[in-house]
Amino acid sequence: MQKPEYAVKKIDFKEMHSTEKALAGLGLHTVCHQARCPNISECYARGTAAFLILGDTCTRSCTFCNVKKGRPAAPDISEAKNTAEAVRRLKLNYVVITSVTRDDLPDGGASSFVSAINEVRLLNPGVKIEVLVPDFAGNEPAIEAVADTSPEVFAHNIETVPSLYKVRKGADYNRSLAVLKYAKARNRLVAVKSALMLGLGEKEDEILCAFGDLIGAGCDFLSVGQYLQPDNVHEAVVEYITPEKFKWYEKKGYEAGFKHVESGVWVRSSYMADRYILK
Repeated sequence: MQKPEYAVKKIDFKEMHSTEKALAGLGLHTVCHQARCPNISECYARGTAAFLILGDTCTRSCTFCNVKKGRPAAPDISEAKNTAEAVRRLKLNYVVITSVTRDDLPDGGASSFVSAINEVRLLNPGVKIEVLVPDFAGNEPAIEAVADTSPEVFAHNIETVPSLYKVRKGADYNRSLAVLKYAKARNRLVAVKSALMLGLGEKEDEILCAFGDLIGAGCDFLSVGQYLQPDNVHEAVVEYITPEKFKWYEKKGYEAGFKHVESGVWVRSSYMADRYILK
């Protein structure tokens, strides 16, 4: 399917240079690079990045995602301190920390999130933190451990509607809702966030139903964006959603009860993430 003009965005590699230079030598990964995010040059030009901890290899095989799949290496013990140093170098006052899914680890990597959060705060007093976590296979103590650090935002993406969960290998829609609900119940001070990507063949009523499910799980913030196929071996785009339709979904999101909604072709969970808190 040919992309409409509104779904084409050029990456300006020159704009990325200063941020890449600041991150050089730390051995860190960013979801911006690993997921081939179309917003990378825009975000890097702002001097920000979404850090991908627990390595660059995911234990699941989602058919929409460009992140490398396979058998991961053991977690890097220097990763937390290096993430904190990256935040210091970039002078960030708002940082997003996400990860690959690590079903090979007993806690799903929750302890690495805790370490990263603690190290970032230690070196960067006053910084606001958003975590975008995997489902930890529904492990409640793992969810508790991360929620108890009181990040400003606890995010976990449902990604799509239940009828299309075949694209999320190893995931479960109700389990993802349960992660969000448990985090909110565990720490009421934390804002809870999720995201949907559109264009995989979902129906309008399914999307609105998912909005309601997220509100029912205690979700405060919502991101809605266009799925873009990383290459021809990944899940194909079924539909390109118009900017006007995205605005309509934004309106419906507010009507459903979300405190802040970002909805648009280029919206991603970590894109302009500080807007949700500033709003």
